[in-house]
Amino acid sequence: MTARRGRLLAAVTTVAVALALGGFALRGGASTPDDPAPAAATVPSTASPAPAAVDASAPPVIVPGRPGEEAVERPADEVRNDSPPRYNNLDTWFVRMMIPHHEQALEMAGLAADRAAEPRVRALADRIRASQGPEIGVLRAWLTARGLAAAVDGHDHATMRGMQSAEAMRRLAAARGAEFDSLFLRMMTEHHEGAVVMATDVLKVGLDLTVEQFATSVASEQSVEIARMRDILPS
Repeated sequence: MTARRGRLLAAVTTVAVALALGGFALRGGASTPDDPAPAAATVPSTASPAPAAVDASAPPVIVPGRPGEEAVERPADEVRNDSPPRYNNLDTWFVRMMIPHHEQALEMAGLAADRAAEPRVRALADRIRASQGPEIGVLRAWLTARGLAAAVDGHDHATMRGMQSAEAMRRLAAARGAEFDSLFLRMMTEHHEGAVVMATDVLKVGLDLTVEQFATSVASEQSVEIARMRDILPS
């Protein structure tokens, strides 16, 4: 693990542990069974990404010459990076699982507009929709660039950390006013806590830089939102 990744993981873990100590469980709500990461998470993938388009206006690239020869400038579109991508099974697992995880968060947030009584709950729901909607596009693009399918045949997404049960989602959709606010805050807090754990896991052994940056953002931003929801939730 690099020193940079170690510092990122230490910071994220500190926040996650602090939040967990003040956590609360959803009473009579969704189940939260663990969704274990792939056993071969540390084995690098050999898949190659689709070639990226090169900006014709990009500055020239300096190419080292052979022994005894000077370096030369070459147009950027003539120089291609043939190094294999560095990502592994856990990177892929995280991306694939985070898509339905985000989709459920969007479903929950979409209910708040005409059901929530607390303005801060509606504002939080709007923030979740504004951030996680585009993030799903980033995740799908990551898979597409590597020729990977988004879906995993036979996988039960309900087993992921933080995912809310169908029954809990029905109760949330049927609730209004203060009852909705309370259910939403408890369910979304649990949902975010699951995402933080998933992000922390991939930061430990994932290889891909984009996934590392994404997971760091998820862990930090959703930890902040967890703290906000706990402040709003009536004691």
